[in-house]
Amino acid sequence: MIIDPLFYLAAVPAVILLGFSKGGFSGVSVLAVPLMTLVVSPVQAASITLPILIVQDVVSVWVFRRAWDGRSLAILIPSSIIGIVLGYLLAARVSAAAVELALGLISLVFGGRQLWITWRGVIREHKSSDVAGVAWGATAGFTSQIAHAGAVPFQIYILPKRLDRDALIGTSAISFAAMNWMKVPAYAALGQFTRANMATSVALFPLAIVSTVVGAKLIRRVSPDRFYTLIYVLLVLTGVKLTWAGGTASIRAL
Repeated sequence: MIIDPLFYLAAVPAVILLGFSKGGFSGVSVLAVPLMTLVVSPVQAASITLPILIVQDVVSVWVFRRAWDGRSLAILIPSSIIGIVLGYLLAARVSAAAVELALGLISLVFGGRQLWITWRGVIREHKSSDVAGVAWGATAGFTSQIAHAGAVPFQIYILPKRLDRDALIGTSAISFAAMNWMKVPAYAALGQFTRANMATSVALFPLAIVSTVVGAKLIRRVSPDRFYTLIYVLLVLTGVKLTWAGGTASIRAL
């Protein structure tokens, strides 16, 4: 178990951000792993984070268990398997920085466009095709495996459907609970579940649970009309962060 106080100065806010994201404030989790990489390696940060995410998934799925979109889940979960397998097979060949840069630019374009539509008052339900769902589901699985960044492709597919708030969060919770469990064999095969890392994750479980419950309570204070605007804003902010991180890392690698 990690006992360095500096680690927990970074890990505690990171776990709180993960909890708030699982509670419904999708997008804020993008800062979690980078915070932890200030004190440990990216690989160790990811391996410590995955068990925490799985515990938070349990809480999130339970809280929103009565609201989810079955058709979206039937499309996204099977297709994400394809992406996770590809992410595992290509992990050594694909730069996490390149993935972050691409996702960042996509987030900025999509989030900015949706905010513009919302502010103009042209809000309508969009019938996303099943083919698009398979493509974005596979992309979510791939980017989740490579860089814990599956939320952006998921949101690009699901947000235009204009599901009600709880159904959107519930669908997200179930989707990522499935994805995170599917990532376990790959992480185990890569030897990332060491005794020290697992003990550190377990020590952070209480905070992970509390922060998820608090996030779920807070998101329900946001009116349904403002919920989507908030998510689009968070998506744009996520895009800024991913573009900056991916772009600067790609430049350094040149």
